[in-house]
Amino acid sequence: MKLDSGGYADTVSEAADAVAAAESAGYDGAWVAETKLDPFLALAVAAERTSRIDLVTGIAVAFARNPMTVAVAANDLQLLSGGRFVLGLGSQVKPHIAKRFGMPWSKPAARMREFVLAVRAIWAAFESGDKPAFAGEFYTHTLMTPFFNPGPNPHGNPRIWLAAVGPLMAEVAGEVADGLLCHSFSTERYLREVTVPAIERGRAKTGKGLAGFEISGPSFVASGSTDEEIEAAIAETRSQIAFYGSTPSYRPVLELHGWGDLQDELNALAKRGRWTEMPALVTDEVLHAFAVVGDPASAAAEIGRRYGDIAQRMTLTTSGPPDPARWAPVFAALRQGA
Repeated sequence: MKLDSGGYADTVSEAADAVAAAESAGYDGAWVAETKLDPFLALAVAAERTSRIDLVTGIAVAFARNPMTVAVAANDLQLLSGGRFVLGLGSQVKPHIAKRFGMPWSKPAARMREFVLAVRAIWAAFESGDKPAFAGEFYTHTLMTPFFNPGPNPHGNPRIWLAAVGPLMAEVAGEVADGLLCHSFSTERYLREVTVPAIERGRAKTGKGLAGFEISGPSFVASGSTDEEIEAAIAETRSQIAFYGSTPSYRPVLELHGWGDLQDELNALAKRGRWTEMPALVTDEVLHAFAVVGDPASAAAEIGRRYGDIAQRMTLTTSGPPDPARWAPVFAALRQGA
């Protein structure tokens, strides 16, 4: 299992420093999320500071952009990094797309499918020198003059991974992408009973199985070397679970476990801005379903038990700044057991 590092940086410099630190610590990949910064810019800086590690947008918000801008940025990063870039895309949720980015929202799974196909059509035009001939329901790309065509990328096209929670998006990932970024707000049961079967349906549409398709497993890990560190990590993880659980789009994960009412309670508190009250609603049963909890050795063993036969990668991430050193003991235990 490959291990990636990730987190939520405040600045481009902080994110790039974390990627460089992850490479020095031996990680296989590093994600930069689109929160307070542009992940493409951060990874461009990180590409200059690293030589081996996979560089992943984890995630870039697809619907805040268009396929042409994403295709060009991804092509540039693939070239700059020597073939180490992975284009991780996610849809975000309707309020953010419509109210924060001021972009259209409709049929997210269908739109994402078309978005990825359009990006691939543009890359094909870069390679062939021909005009793209992509005309869909949401995007049309039919113009490419030599002045704007960068030509074939000597490192090939980047891999594309999609973030998915619902089965429709997971099926799209199986059909048109090279991998799936399993949202942190997922459980082993949901992954096995909902996500993987959906990926398989998508792969079947193109006559493919799961071979060669990369799944990055859920990443809530509450670990530490002392009881105090573990308790602090648990508190942080409860807050994360409560935050995601308040989002209606993620309700199906809770409903699978019979916890649909929890989503109503969390959502009601979130709407009133009572964020500090929300973690208390995350019971130990809910915590342990979503998160791996324990000292580094036991956490590593549990990650392997839950996801060793499903996921090809794991990302150890928290809500705080990227800190590869924080996860070094878990990383070492996972590597020792690999």
